[in-house]
Amino acid sequence: MPPSELHATFLPDHASPADGRLLFYGGARPGAAVAELGLPPGDPVDAELYLDGELREVEGVAVPVRPVLPALTRIASRPDITESVAIWARIANAVDDDKFDDLDRIAAELPPEGHSVPHSEGHVWTAKALVGAFVESFTELLRSDSGLNLRLITAQHSDPGDVRVNADLRRYQAHGIAWLEAAAEGGAGVILADDMGLGKTLQSIGLLVRRSAARPHPSPRPHPEPDGAAPRPHAPHLVVCPTSLVGNWQREIARFAPQLTVHLHHGPARTRHRAPLTEADVVVTSYSIALRDIKLLRQIAFDTIVIDEAQAIKNHRSRTAGAVRDLTGRVRVALTGTPVENHLSELWSISEFVNPGLLGGQADFKRRFADPIEIGRDPVSAATLRARIDPVVLRRMKEDVAADLPPKIEAVVACTMTDEQAGLYKEAIREAFDEGLGDGITRRGRVLKLLTRLKQICNHPAQYVGEGDGGLAERSGKLDRVTEMLAEVVEEGDKTLIFTQYRQMGELLSRHLHAELGVAAPFLHGGLDQPARDRLVEEFQTGEGPAILLVSLRAGGTGLNLTGASHVVHYDRWWNPAVEDQATDRAHRIGQTRTVHVHKLVTAGSLEERVDELLARKRAIADAVVGTGEDWLGELDDSQLRKLIELDDDGGHL
Repeated sequence: MPPSELHATFLPDHASPADGRLLFYGGARPGAAVAELGLPPGDPVDAELYLDGELREVEGVAVPVRPVLPALTRIASRPDITESVAIWARIANAVDDDKFDDLDRIAAELPPEGHSVPHSEGHVWTAKALVGAFVESFTELLRSDSGLNLRLITAQHSDPGDVRVNADLRRYQAHGIAWLEAAAEGGAGVILADDMGLGKTLQSIGLLVRRSAARPHPSPRPHPEPDGAAPRPHAPHLVVCPTSLVGNWQREIARFAPQLTVHLHHGPARTRHRAPLTEADVVVTSYSIALRDIKLLRQIAFDTIVIDEAQAIKNHRSRTAGAVRDLTGRVRVALTGTPVENHLSELWSISEFVNPGLLGGQADFKRRFADPIEIGRDPVSAATLRARIDPVVLRRMKEDVAADLPPKIEAVVACTMTDEQAGLYKEAIREAFDEGLGDGITRRGRVLKLLTRLKQICNHPAQYVGEGDGGLAERSGKLDRVTEMLAEVVEEGDKTLIFTQYRQMGELLSRHLHAELGVAAPFLHGGLDQPARDRLVEEFQTGEGPAILLVSLRAGGTGLNLTGASHVVHYDRWWNPAVEDQATDRAHRIGQTRTVHVHKLVTAGSLEERVDELLARKRAIADAVVGTGEDWLGELDDSQLRKLIELDDDGGHL
């Protein structure tokens, strides 16, 4: 339905002014028109309005004031909306900008469709009175928000009472559960952004246990249960996570809260049996399945929705982010150790899931916060944003709350190129500049392609030229160095994780290390199905498992518990420190009892060494505001790029 048929008015709530809602009605499918305008989804309702002098029942969509206010401010100037929608959008703008003196004048312009709401028998609200009720609703929201914020801040240092989980909760974990519960009771969505390894999964399971003990009943909804199943007396919880963590969530719930029943909505047979979706205490699914099955999942009114590794929805334009936002739940919790990996827009996208409208529209957020902070490094804007999100984002660092966690010792290991590597490295640069890098998008693509080639050469010539694994020794300084290091580690009886971003390099390493050291070195990568991944993790964690586990940075760099390792090797570098930190914390997390040694391999004199130095200098800014990705390298001019990538022969080579 086109927006040109949609009208708007306000439905006051006399008993609870803060619960007033905007009603959108008119046309055959008002819900579709609301979505077309980019407004938050509401609840289908039948409402009575005085239209054309008589009381009529209309079908519409009612949206709470909190999420709809910032969304309305963005559409006031659209040419394809009705007068009533346009005037209510102007009212929203005036309220949002604290221009309350303008409201009487704007209210006088409301057409009958915008205020024909029954007030008492035979009477309707005047435009001025209805706008006044809208302002009262907004004021009550501010008052309740202020009280909730205070409760959330207090809860960060409170105990939640009896949490029936099979774990000795650390004090900060108990406080985290209390904070999550306070947010749930207050109707606020939250982001639990504790440092990697501090037990975000356990804390969220604690919340699910507490919510299940309360056994809330699902609210009425317009959709029937799937396949006509009988309504479940209690609303289920939903966990959405990366595919690699589906099995982990099942195991962790069974371990910490065996009283909760779990249904895995995963695998090819999942759609054959829909009843468990509403019969289990907790439904666990992956982001990819949630996207595929969103028409089914959005029919269910969940109690608590937890999204793990929430950076999966950092791109607000992605279909995955849209599907997750379309889920229905009383309580929304996002878990992430890196709420910002590359840009502040990622924080906005996650916040838009847990608290729609809290940070305004995306364009408004960019203008008010992202650009001033990322480009201008404006401390006032940063402080304003922090004040806005502080009550609903809880982030504790290891050094702050887990003093008993063993130390992490990080070292950059400089590796010398072989003559073969140096020759290939220089030739790749010469060819790229001789051919020309172009400009715009073409340049960015060619620069990133060149960087990939140089990183592959730093890894091993066989990866660059696409050879098999015959004769790998003494051709790569990096491979030779890691082989020497691992020989010592294996001899000492310790275990090692090796992260690489390249599947081909992982396969070469796996075969080479097995041949050279005589130990198994399995490779966990994205091509393995979930049972195979789970089996590798379980075997590695046991005392008799392999001494070395190779892991694809993207397939296993988040969520997994690999505390069996006391050594972590980053064989090739990822130019985003947050991604590397996440991978390291597969071993350096709660449950680890030994010092974790982190070895970051860098080829001396190459772009790896120079980018490592740049990241070290910028780390403080990256931690405070925004991470660092690879894209910025594509913006360098030829002179800057040459300085960054050309081989420094002073480093020597073998």
